[in-house]
Amino acid sequence: MSETEIPDDDAWSAWGPEELGRRLHGVPSPWCIVGGWALDLWHGRKTRAHEDLEFTVLREDVAAFRAALGGMAFFTAGDGIVAPLVDGRDPAAGIFQIWALDRATRRWRVDMMIEPGTPTEWVCKRDSRIRQPRAEMVAVTADGLPYLKPAAILLFKAKHRRTKDEAEFARALPKLPADERVWLRDSLCLLHPGHDWIAAL
Repeated sequence: MSETEIPDDDAWSAWGPEELGRRLHGVPSPWCIVGGWALDLWHGRKTRAHEDLEFTVLREDVAAFRAALGGMAFFTAGDGIVAPLVDGRDPAAGIFQIWALDRATRRWRVDMMIEPGTPTEWVCKRDSRIRQPRAEMVAVTADGLPYLKPAAILLFKAKHRRTKDEAEFARALPKLPADERVWLRDSLCLLHPGHDWIAAL
């Protein structure tokens, strides 16, 4: 495969969270692991196979994270289109996902997702009324890996309710802290009124 060819969307050999943490060590800007891996970091164990690895950054910090992920080529992903992101060029305002391609193996390694907010405030990308101090929304493992807390992860998963999303909600619910249950219920009432998970919370 040539440098100019774009691999298939399913050409993933994602890093684990530990490898991402090693590569981003020392980057001062805020970031955190999201998606299914964030829930597994919270559980303290791997509960299922993961096809990819996602982490979020602020738009103004994209260049710093691209620099930290040396050896990667970057591609924007949106509306079913994957396109090269030229070195030194900022992603367009309507782009919220950037895939990192390992130049040597031609495999996708990580999905960098652009989120709103500030270094001190977390803002829900689907409804800006939902916002909290970042320190209250991001936890850190004993190994120093930052991840978005489970209530926020479940809020995003509530939209599609895939089989794996329902399974992850069922696994998380018994150990979800009371304050996160309240936050998730209130946020679901805003984003998805009448959602089945509201009654379960």
